[in-house]
Amino acid sequence: MNSIKILATGMYLPEKEIDNEYFNKKFELEENWIYKRTGIEKRYWVGEERTADLAIKAVENLISSNDVNLDKIGLIVVASTNFEDSMPGISFEIQKKFDIEKCICMDLLAGCCGYIDAIDIARKYIELDDVEEALVIGVEKLSKYLDKNDINTAILLGDGAGATLFGKAENKMYASNIQSIGQNGDILTSLENQNIQMDGKKVYKFATTKVSNNIKELLNETNLEVSQIKYIVPHQSNLKILQSIEEKIGASPEQIYINISQVGNTFNASIPIALDEIIKKNLLKENDKIIIAGYGGGLNLGSILIEI
Repeated sequence: MNSIKILATGMYLPEKEIDNEYFNKKFELEENWIYKRTGIEKRYWVGEERTADLAIKAVENLISSNDVNLDKIGLIVVASTNFEDSMPGISFEIQKKFDIEKCICMDLLAGCCGYIDAIDIARKYIELDDVEEALVIGVEKLSKYLDKNDINTAILLGDGAGATLFGKAENKMYASNIQSIGQNGDILTSLENQNIQMDGKKVYKFATTKVSNNIKELLNETNLEVSQIKYIVPHQSNLKILQSIEEKIGASPEQIYINISQVGNTFNASIPIALDEIIKKNLLKENDKIIIAGYGGGLNLGSILIEI
């Protein structure tokens, strides 16, 4: 059975750190008000960097810390909710920057779950032997699309990028459960000439019910118990949401990988940033199974099981 494996990871966060004290002063908040409601202590916002710059720096970090043969990369997929330019896309800029000769490039706009969709696309290309290796990037420059006077979104969102290189694996488990619910897309939007808008209560209900059920369906499909999963790596949206998902699927606190306190909610960049941390910390060993789970604008949600 052909599958895919993680070959290398990399990530990038901008230099400008925005801690909670910035918002405490701006909105006249009590010291722990933000952390109690979100689990976030800090996030990062760009200065003059473009979205493509963040993605390129994540790939540079992936290459610098891993043995990567660029000639083997046959596919680049970039997932984001903010593309400043229609043409050329960020994936094409990456191809040009690293002089990758023969390569398929595509940019994916699929809400906050785009990184999950991108991996599933890459897996199909690799499994069909259309490409040898695929580079998947999640990148966001959310600070550009924020109303920084809107306490509901400004305290949550940050900028960043994560990159993951995938290759073929034999006799490894892989399964995906991806769903879209466009009928309810109005609860989280970023419309033309408008900032990001979110109905917090409805987003919370969606994330804690639909995502939990999605992960349970994936486990049933693969005949696995949650106890057999080393880590569940969810989109880092809000600590209370992550804790609710943990409870609903019956996972232990040690199984849910959480880093939202240090980076905030970075939409499509959140899972690849977390994966890079897990890999760099040597928290996984051969044959461990992980589940990554994305959800958000669209509405879109999905989970993927990967065997290391």
